[in-house]
Amino acid sequence: MIYPLVSDLAAEGIPVARTCRVLGFSKQAFYAWRANPVSDRDWDDAHLINAALDVHADDPTFGYRLIHDELELVQGHAVGRGRMHRLCKQQQLVSVIVKRRGRGKTPGPAVHEDLVRRQFTAECIDDMWFTDITEHPTDDGKLYLCAIKDACSKRIVGYSMGPRMTADLACRALRHAVMLRRPRGTIVHADRGSQFRSGAFTRLLRHHGLQGSMGRVASAGDNAAMESWNALLQKNVLNRKRWNSQEELRLAIVTWIERDYHRRRRQAGLGRLTPIEYETIHPASTAR
Repeated sequence: MIYPLVSDLAAEGIPVARTCRVLGFSKQAFYAWRANPVSDRDWDDAHLINAALDVHADDPTFGYRLIHDELELVQGHAVGRGRMHRLCKQQQLVSVIVKRRGRGKTPGPAVHEDLVRRQFTAECIDDMWFTDITEHPTDDGKLYLCAIKDACSKRIVGYSMGPRMTADLACRALRHAVMLRRPRGTIVHADRGSQFRSGAFTRLLRHHGLQGSMGRVASAGDNAAMESWNALLQKNVLNRKRWNSQEELRLAIVTWIERDYHRRRRQAGLGRLTPIEYETIHPASTAR
């Protein structure tokens, strides 16, 4: 809206006709706006936006389609789906469970070769680890999880959580795994996220005698072992309810990993054993 500029310049003594001519519209359009500065449609849009904000605040999982249905079918607003999509996009009202598409950013160059080449199993415990970072919404902000999974026993050997997706998050997960496992020469495979390409993470790998490995750009299949575990976590924890706080979700994730996944979830690839049972029954698999 540039009509208010015409009013401001007129107050400083610049003729309305001259300003309208320079800005490329007629005096009649300006005077029509001044007579009714807020159109009926703008007024209706403002009310619809307020109603949509209330609906989304009640349930952040609602996208524009569910917000439209709530306003039209429950609250009785006469609004088309296209209009609702425009208003929600304008206000950035999106479902918290929708994975947003990238903004065209290209991952940086790999700092390690791909030592895995989609071979997601290992004969010995601590021969090969996979790692990834995922984000999880709560009412008081996102919680990020970096987990490290052993290729042989399928056990989560290290993890860390925090409100920011930083290199320190990845480093803390790796320190946790090293402290618990004392590995020697283990391959640590990740995607090309900046956290895993950081100097801090690569120096930590070298310090503990670990081998870094990275997949190709935009190829989820190169880290499918972690992608499948992330999907399992999503199904068994994240999709079960709406999480009020990061601390509540943090406790739920730890409980599921340590109690359910490690000690209750039997896996066909482990001979129908749990990860803890497999490591207990097959001590020879730890020989290097």
